[in-house]
This record gives sequence, structure tokens and C-alpha cells, in this order.
Amino acid sequence: MTAYFIRRALFAVFVLWGAVTIVFLVLRLVPGDPAQLILGSDATQAEIAQLREQMGLNRPLAVQYGIYLGDVARFDFGDSYRYHSDAMGLVTEKFPLTLQLAVVAMLIGLVLGVALGVVGALRVNRLADRVVSVFALLSQSMPSFWIGIMFILVFARQLHVLASGGYGGLDRLILPGVTLALPLVAVLIRLTRSGLLDVVHENYIQTARAKGLPERLVISQHAIRNALIPIVTVAGLEFGKLLGGAVIVETVFSWPGVGRLLIDSISARDYNVVQAAILLIAGGFVLINLVVDVLYGYLDPRIRLGR
Repeated sequence: MTAYFIRRALFAVFVLWGAVTIVFLVLRLVPGDPAQLILGSDATQAEIAQLREQMGLNRPLAVQYGIYLGDVARFDFGDSYRYHSDAMGLVTEKFPLTLQLAVVAMLIGLVLGVALGVVGALRVNRLADRVVSVFALLSQSMPSFWIGIMFILVFARQLHVLASGGYGGLDRLILPGVTLALPLVAVLIRLTRSGLLDVVHENYIQTARAKGLPERLVISQHAIRNALIPIVTVAGLEFGKLLGGAVIVETVFSWPGVGRLLIDSISARDYNVVQAAILLIAGGFVLINLVVDVLYGYLDPRIRLGR
């Protein structure tokens, strides 16, 4: 088990290194002078040259990359050129709001996805099963930004029952939470449905029925419990995706989380904030994947013993 954990941890470090390297290259290869964009069109050439010197942009790319990796190792991303404060401090201040949105989306996804998957499995090839399958297909095929806009138009502009955006009470959390959860709902519906259909014909299910147990207990105490093993694994992996997927949803609903901060910082070419935000999101995703991998390897020895 220790060797398995070490392998997964080394792979996680490699993934993080790849993420921070890609961010570094993309930000510096995009056309345009970041110093000019930060200072605006009224800046003088001397001011632009001074900021380029301060940002290290006049140095060779390899030297910039070496300094960048050293700063990342110390979690030192410098100050934001737009907000004039510590870049990582800005990101960590916004991260709890993104985490709150992701947790709500995960809860919605688990409740709706598992419940509708059970309905589809118990009513297989009937009307309810077809409705659930169509709902899952639509939930995963429609883009999140379009769903969010439609929710705003219907529930905020037409019905006036929920807020259209911003941070606040529950009325401002429901729409972005549901929007972010719908792709997860679709995944869990199909996984739950197929998992239940696989186990309902197993011998231990037939034995439970032969003992005279009510069908409700057979499904809840035996079938669902065994079908939940892959669901828990996928849910853990999907939670990491929710952190990254919140970028679009936060922008649509003006949710003041890391995603919105990231989009604004990309537009302003605020390198330090962009690098800090992406590293935090990628780190959260990798950490969740590492925990799920280790837990799954602990539960199933075939995983950790595989090469």
C-alpha cells in the first residue's frame, strides 16, 4: 500500500508540474504586451519599460521559467498588478466561495442523480426510464453557460422567484448550484442505473427475495449498497471537475469566486493572479484524485497491485 501511495503521489506532482508549466507558456506566448495592457494606452514608454523590468519580461524565457518554478515551490506568486495585493491571498480569499458552490452542486448531483438512476433502473424500458434517460442526455449535452442564461431568463426575469446573480442568501445559490450540478446528475443517473441493473440479478439478491424480504428492503439494503461503490469513486473524481467547471458558471451568475477572479485576471493579463488561481484549482483537483485513488486502492487490492 505504501508503494502504491508513493506512485500515485509522484504522478500527482508530475501533473501539477505540467499544469503550472502550461500556464506559464500560454500566458507568455499570447500576443500583446502585458505591461502595456496593465498600464493602459496613456502610459509612457519609460513606464512600460519599468513595469516590464519589474515583471521580468525582458529576461530570456528560460530564465523566467526558472524563477517562476522557484516562486511556485515557495508558494510566492508576488502581488497582483491590478489589485495591488498578494496574488495568492486574493485567490485563497475567493476560494471558499467556489468551494461552497461546488459542495452545493455535489449535493444536488448526488441526490438527483442517484434518485433518478434508481427510478430508471426499477422502471427499466418503461415511460419513467425513458424520461430519465432523455433528461440525462439533455443535462450532459447542453453547455453550462446556455443553461445558466436560460435559468436567469425564466426564474429571475420572467417568474421573479430567484435572484439572477451575485453572492448572498439561498436564492442566489440555487441557480448556479443547479447549473453546475446538471452534468454530474447526468453521469450519476447512468452510473446508478447501470450499476443497479447489473446487481439486481445477482445470486445474493435472489436469495434475499427468496427469504421473503420486501422489495423495498432488497433494493435499499442490498442492491443499492453494492451499486454505490463505483458511484462514490466517480463522485470523488467529479468533485474535482466541479472546482474547475465553476469558472463558467461563476461568470454567468456573477458569483465572486475564484472562477470569476480568474476570468477577470486573464482579461487584464494579471499573470500572478492567473498563475495562483490555476495552481490552486489544479492542486485541489489533483489532491481529490489522489485521495480517491488511494481509497479505491485500499478497498480493492487488485487496483494497487496492478502495474
